[in-house]
Amino acid sequence: MKKKNSITVAILVALLAATIAMPGCSRDPNIRKRKYLQSAQQYFDKGQNSEAMIQYMNALQVDPQYAEAHYGLAQVNLRLGAWTTAFTELSRTIELQPDNLNAQLDLGNLQLAAHDYKAAMERAELVSAKDLNQVGAYVLKANVHAALGEKEASLEAMGKAIALAPDRSELYSNLGGLQMSAGKTTDAEASFRKAIELRPGSSLPVLALAGFYQAQGRMVEAEQQYQHAVQVETKDLAPRLALTRFYMQQGRRDEAEQLTRETAALKDVAQAKTVLVDFYAGLGETDKALEAAALLYGTDGQDPLVKEAYVRMLLAKQRFDEAARINEEILKADSKNVNALVTKGQIYNNTGRPADSIHVLETALAREPNNALGHYVLGVSANLTGDAVRAEKEWREAARLRSNLVEAQQALAGLALQRGDLDLLASASEELVKAKPDSPDGYVLRALVAANHKQPAKVEGDLQKAIAIAPQNAVGYTKLGVWRVDQKNYPAAEKLFEQALALDANAAEALRGLVGIYADIQKNRTKALSRVLRQIERSPSNSGYYLILAMLQNQIQDAKSAEASLQKALELDHQNAEALTLLAQLQSASGRPEQAVRSYEALIRDHPKNVNALVTLGTLEQSRGNWQRAKSLYEQALGVSPDYPPAANNLAYLLLERGGNLDVALSLAQTARRAMPDSTSASDTLAWAYYQKGIYAPAVQLLEECVRKAPGNPNYHYHLGLALQKQNDKPKARQHLERVLKIDPKYPEAQRVQQALTELGS
Repeated sequence: MKKKNSITVAILVALLAATIAMPGCSRDPNIRKRKYLQSAQQYFDKGQNSEAMIQYMNALQVDPQYAEAHYGLAQVNLRLGAWTTAFTELSRTIELQPDNLNAQLDLGNLQLAAHDYKAAMERAELVSAKDLNQVGAYVLKANVHAALGEKEASLEAMGKAIALAPDRSELYSNLGGLQMSAGKTTDAEASFRKAIELRPGSSLPVLALAGFYQAQGRMVEAEQQYQHAVQVETKDLAPRLALTRFYMQQGRRDEAEQLTRETAALKDVAQAKTVLVDFYAGLGETDKALEAAALLYGTDGQDPLVKEAYVRMLLAKQRFDEAARINEEILKADSKNVNALVTKGQIYNNTGRPADSIHVLETALAREPNNALGHYVLGVSANLTGDAVRAEKEWREAARLRSNLVEAQQALAGLALQRGDLDLLASASEELVKAKPDSPDGYVLRALVAANHKQPAKVEGDLQKAIAIAPQNAVGYTKLGVWRVDQKNYPAAEKLFEQALALDANAAEALRGLVGIYADIQKNRTKALSRVLRQIERSPSNSGYYLILAMLQNQIQDAKSAEASLQKALELDHQNAEALTLLAQLQSASGRPEQAVRSYEALIRDHPKNVNALVTLGTLEQSRGNWQRAKSLYEQALGVSPDYPPAANNLAYLLLERGGNLDVALSLAQTARRAMPDSTSASDTLAWAYYQKGIYAPAVQLLEECVRKAPGNPNYHYHLGLALQKQNDKPKARQHLERVLKIDPKYPEAQRVQQALTELGS
């Protein structure tokens, strides 16, 4: 019997081997790609977007020309809001399969959303020419006409679409929206009701009618329809979330919270569990959100959605060890879980391990290259390691993949502010307004762009909007206060800054605004000091407030008190870079270079990429005669920022003075001069490099410019005198060299000056 079993197994193995080897089975690329496509479509139908995306991409690895897979990938990206990637995939689909009319219409709708009305209309015309009965083509035409303000043409095109498909509910909803835009509210209401009649079991047309009533200010009827939508589809989250938003917009927080609790208690609706967590998190109430997430985890801790929600809130509260432990539970169950890998990268970033984060995120993105959040977090990792170029690249990729990813747009906005890049700031602010219309952030940034473009009406409108949509948020009042200062309306600015501080005791920009009014405008530093001290009483743990206090004390020549305030600021936050910088400056100015060096070293220890600190410490060490260390610090600064002008200038001068490589010095000096064309220091360094290279004419030209701008600087006269001596212009050379000793009889190079004068003769 045993022998018989062995023979049977051997036969089965042989049969399997033969099957695998047979052409036309699983090794056939056509079969493999179709299997991937079928699997992807099944995942897509279940709403499992990441899995669907991976399978579509697997199909494309087998056959990069597989139009159906490109179209499927486009559909996933459309669902995720990754418009740019969807656009690319739709374009590729049409290139491979021009008669895919659905892809043509999808692309046309994206072009409409991007305000490319001509291209969208051409797409609609192309589709209707191929198929006169293609309803979507007329809908697209109608929407393009509406966007162009061509109301009657819009309604006519929509009428043709309905004539072709009179039983499609969504067409009447679209018609209702167009009629609203045309001011035909009675017709619009009838259309919305017709949509409901045709699809009585769906909440979508009911929500459209509710939105219509809300837009008309008919709030009682709007609420009735939102509630009706909830009853129509009791297990659908969309109507419940819409009613919650309605309550919040009406200022009915308690009802919104109660409805969210009821939603979270829904059985058999997986996504409902975490809505209460998201509700509190969206309001910025992270303590309540964490409490809700912890309660969920305690009762249903094996659900991955629950675990992910809990990890999100632990991260928000900076409880990184706990977040890491639970995230590892998710990865233990599925080591390829891309969301958990991205979260792991976030945890590494927040615990001082950005290099490890990069490795984890590259693994995640190799599995899911279109994961926008993964690219954003990778940008943060790169930024933390000092790779600003890669950081920007990853943030731009994240925004390209998902333009409504708030974090990526905020990062790009920060980059734009840093560089003064108004174009980047404009695009980022517009995307923030679209992605979070109920947040003040996008409006505030857009107002800044308008201010730079001298558009006061737009500035005013956006800042007032920021306050209107978030009256409990200090940022709108603060920024409007800054705008009032620009308008020289100081009483209004003062009132706005006080409103901001009443809402947020830690609104540092508002306090700085008040201090600026009192100290700089009213010239009343006593009043400014008093106001800062009063705010410190309200918020005694704010390191930034002690820094503001120190700045004021320094202005009134109370260096001792200023230093004490800075020490307090650093006690509260040892990484306060501004406080450390000012402390080092005070120590240096009071003749305590050793203490200043220690302060700069502490600053660099906490902020190793702070190029200004590196250069300042280098200058201090150079003044103490520590040439080698100064050179090392300048080189370190250039390692962080290769074109940083002060570092290039100082290193060049050091090399010229200490017998370094003249070609390197000249290159550095040219870099500094290009970046700082108005700097006499950079001009002098470049001239001195030319002098030492034996190139005297441009040296003289630069030094004459320096002397004109700073006639009291003995170095410029000294260098110019030597350069003129080389050109054999003895009278002018003598004039400038004698000027050196008149300005500073104890000039360090006085002996060399006398020698040059002797060489010039009488």
